[in-house]
Amino acid sequence: MPGRKPEVTLRTAGGINYEAARRRVKNLNIRVRPDGTVAVSIPLGCSWADADRLVLERREWIERSKAELTARQAEMYRQPLPEKAEALAHFTRMSDEVYPAFAAVLGGQKPTIKVRDMTSRWGVCVPAKRQITFALQLYNMPAAAQIYVVVHEYCHFLVPNHGMAFWAQVERILPDWKARRRLLK
Repeated sequence: MPGRKPEVTLRTAGGINYEAARRRVKNLNIRVRPDGTVAVSIPLGCSWADADRLVLERREWIERSKAELTARQAEMYRQPLPEKAEALAHFTRMSDEVYPAFAAVLGGQKPTIKVRDMTSRWGVCVPAKRQITFALQLYNMPAAAQIYVVVHEYCHFLVPNHGMAFWAQVERILPDWKARRRLLK
């Protein structure tokens, strides 16, 4: 059933509100999204009660993750954001450093680089428009994390999704990409 939307329901367990979605996954998975909401992916054969149990078991982790997220966001927003022109020049320079590794696939034409205020993503690549947009907030993150985001977005010109082939491309260019990505969390 490709293209079928997963069955999603809003639930509460132990005072924690979460979104549960039945998906084609092997295990129950839980995550705290950048906006602080909690999401649980449930294998098709599991019950909603299984999801509730997982949320209850991982309650401390959820609360700690939410607190860390709030602290990170507060720190990030305490730092003044640069002017868009300054951030654009900065990310264009970074992009120019990464571009040679992708010049062939881009036919020798650099992508358009943009910057905008984004709260849930560090970057967005639109291969059809040959365009990459970076979050203004990324400017305040460590340089190693910034390069990771630039490489990540460029890799979408090679592989449009986040499958194994995509991560193999990221690792080919940045073998330490996992450590760099952790700097963003």
